[in-house]
Amino acid sequence: MQRLRLDTAWLELGWFEPLVVNAYVHEGGDGVTLVDTGMPYNRRPLAAELRAAGYEPADVDRVLLTHYDLDHVGGVARFDCPVYLGASDVALVRGDAAPPLSHPKGLFHRVARRAVDLGGCVLRAVEDGDRIGGFAAHHTPGHNPGHVAYVHGDGVAFVGDLLWETDGELTLPFWGDTYDGRVLRRSVRRLADRAGDVEAVCPGHGVPFVRRGGERLRALADGLARGDA
Repeated sequence: MQRLRLDTAWLELGWFEPLVVNAYVHEGGDGVTLVDTGMPYNRRPLAAELRAAGYEPADVDRVLLTHYDLDHVGGVARFDCPVYLGASDVALVRGDAAPPLSHPKGLFHRVARRAVDLGGCVLRAVEDGDRIGGFAAHHTPGHNPGHVAYVHGDGVAFVGDLLWETDGELTLPFWGDTYDGRVLRRSVRRLADRAGDVEAVCPGHGVPFVRRGGERLRALADGLARGDA
């Protein structure tokens, strides 16, 4: 656990590289929010990381899931509070959507949703533009159909696997784990246009950016726009 800001703690979950994943706790006037929940089993338990940040699982008022991948939703059954997930990924979990077998991730999701129990938690479907406490939800598909980035009015953006950190830079996630790279690049550009003046950008993998995160996001989006022109 590392405290990034007075209102935000970074929980390092998973195992060892490359099987490391981030979760975050944000506390503001809207309560205590956990963003993503790591793997079903982590080298350092999620509850231990929460306690290191000064919280018990019962203190969490809501869980925001950026997308349905097992390294981001694995610990969600431990929480008795509202759980939010992008509407298209809720359909994926419930079996109401059929991910394409033409992509390896589609086959994985078809197996995962049958094999991994999310503890019977009731998922609240999130649409683009929804407000959840102090968070604005931005539908950012590409990596997953229902991927969502959550931007808080305190100036911090939780971007899940829309973006990673690699060698000190904001980057796109591994192409083989992304449904549609073109759609993902468009989502990055759209988020940069809509996120406002954010200071911190917190990705699902790698080291979060505490300062000038919005500038980094804008620079990446501009580079993608030139590359796609």
